[in-house]
Amino acid sequence: MKAIELRKKDKKELEKIVFELSKKLSDLRFKFSSNKLKNTKEISNSKKEIARILTILRETK
Repeated sequence: MKAIELRKKDKKELEKIVFELSKKLSDLRFKFSSNKLKNTKEISNSKKEIARILTILRETK
């Protein structure tokens, strides 16, 4: 999701997205350690998305 789209959402919605992405990231890391993950780029994409949302949340404070 782009930063412009994320800025339109409210704080609770962004926090919910961060929670879901962090859960997805832990699942991806588990799959990676058990050699079942085919697309390892998903890990870095998830981390970047979480960082993007956290940045927007900090800007609003």
